[in-house]
Amino acid sequence: MSSMIIVMSRDALQSDIDGVVERLRSVGSDAHVSVGQTRTVVGAIGEREAIQQIPWEAMPGVERAVPVLRSFKFVSRDFQAEDTVVEVRGVRVGDPTLFVPIAGPCAVESRDQLFRTAEAVKKAGARILRGDAFKPRTSPYAFQGLGEAGLEMLAAAREELDMPFVAEVLDPRDVALVASYADILRVGTRNMANFTLLQEVGRQKKPVQLKRGLTATLEEWLNAAEYIYKEGNHQVIMVERGIRTFETASRNTLDITAVPLLRMLSHLPVIVDPSHSGGKRELVEPLGLAAVAAGADGIMVDVHPTPDTALVDGAQALLPAEWESMMDRVRAVAGAVGRTC
Repeated sequence: MSSMIIVMSRDALQSDIDGVVERLRSVGSDAHVSVGQTRTVVGAIGEREAIQQIPWEAMPGVERAVPVLRSFKFVSRDFQAEDTVVEVRGVRVGDPTLFVPIAGPCAVESRDQLFRTAEAVKKAGARILRGDAFKPRTSPYAFQGLGEAGLEMLAAAREELDMPFVAEVLDPRDVALVASYADILRVGTRNMANFTLLQEVGRQKKPVQLKRGLTATLEEWLNAAEYIYKEGNHQVIMVERGIRTFETASRNTLDITAVPLLRMLSHLPVIVDPSHSGGKRELVEPLGLAAVAAGADGIMVDVHPTPDTALVDGAQALLPAEWESMMDRVRAVAGAVGRTC
């Protein structure tokens, strides 16, 4: 199988684009159309000889045809030079002028805990609420989440506070359920290589956060995103959350280099989770500020009104007052790199 990017000229007509798509399909190739702000590109996947023998640049409206050598094709900068912006209820993730803070409890434990946290994080500047109803745990006896009851609480918080929320989905069988409540679905680090789940979230219409696997390379991570993208869902947000290294002083090692590298390799937005990277609340702010400075499009932070009693990851959760203090510094660093919160 081979792939090629066919770049249409700025003044290309819809009939020109349709002509390229029809020509590709006539030789048994798949055509994926991406409409940018200034021009349209058509991604072609099929047999090498069938694609390359067509004189693309002689066709009306075609500016150039470029072979794609990377294994991740549609999420690459080769396919789309412009940044993808994922808009969720008016919040624009990936807009180069904006920085999007996401915060909330790691797990929904009760209505009171959720609403206290949601009200506090929004007041301090969070634009999207995080909170999980399904939790993948190392121990089968640990708290696994409230399930649909937790999703119902998150939906109630969204309506009361006018704040979209993101929630994790663990099982392909639960995708429709989580998508019926959440504004953004998240695929967690343990499921980055669950290709059945990736395909299923790619077939539904809600945006998807894709966390990097514990030991995944950037290429493996981007190929996981390709699974979602090729199913038709182009609203993918990459989440760097630290990788497993030889270091034991922190829970994981935040790969801050991944942020600028990912922006070079892909057009997809990238955010950072400093809570799961460091695993200690003392590390959350410095790691979060580093993410802002490195060019991330947002951060996702665990906040809990009483971390000492948290059922999940209390050691890394900030108190609401700590989140408020952190946001003051986040705004300062964001302003220094030309972004606003």
